[in-house]
Amino acid sequence: MRIRQLVIAAESAETADTLRNVLGLGEPYRDPGVGEFGLDNAVFAIGDQFLEVVWPIAETAPAKRFLDRNGGDGGYMAIFETAHMEKVRRAARDGGMRAVWSIDLDDIKATHFHPADVGAAIVSVDQPMPAGEWRWGGPDWRGRSAPGTLAGARLTSPDPAGLSDRWGRLLGYGTQETQTGAKLTLEGGELVFDEAADEQLAGFRISVPDRRAVLARAEQADLPVSDGHVRLGGVDLEIVAD
Repeated sequence: MRIRQLVIAAESAETADTLRNVLGLGEPYRDPGVGEFGLDNAVFAIGDQFLEVVWPIAETAPAKRFLDRNGGDGGYMAIFETAHMEKVRRAARDGGMRAVWSIDLDDIKATHFHPADVGAAIVSVDQPMPAGEWRWGGPDWRGRSAPGTLAGARLTSPDPAGLSDRWGRLLGYGTQETQTGAKLTLEGGELVFDEAADEQLAGFRISVPDRRAVLARAEQADLPVSDGHVRLGGVDLEIVAD
């Protein structure tokens, strides 16, 4: 199990443009399939992982309700790659975690799980076939990929141990206690769960080859920058050296 895609819900495409500029990303893929959810989007390849920004184009879009509740942009979804889709689906059913959308295609299987059951965000677990491919990145994503890695995500909750336990049961990993809450160590990255008043997908950890250049571009864009962290799209981006 590994992080494959992290998603920000935004009020408009402007957030995607800013994200691209600050991180030095390539041309995004616009997935027509998200129209099913009342959305438009931009999917950026970074290494063999993806950053996505979605914004509502319909008043009935679930993301519109999220933005209204959240008071603006924020972390919306985390997508994980697995080699054992049916095992994950079985664990979810046994744990009372409802699927809100599911599809089995020739090149990928995917299930989105209800954020009310898992907590903090929509979680999707996907099995590409063959492993390492990624339909949601577009047909030519390798040619558009910028160097870097999605090294982790930070979630907050008044009950971080409970939140980490739910995510761990779905993803098939045991939780480890930390001074500030708990964490799950996945292949190539980790999920950190900290105590806070709000339950949310609060931050992404992004490893890049030129950290200094990213932080400089963030400052030029008049974004809040502090100690290697950039506030963008309602998410705390922790920028670390590759």
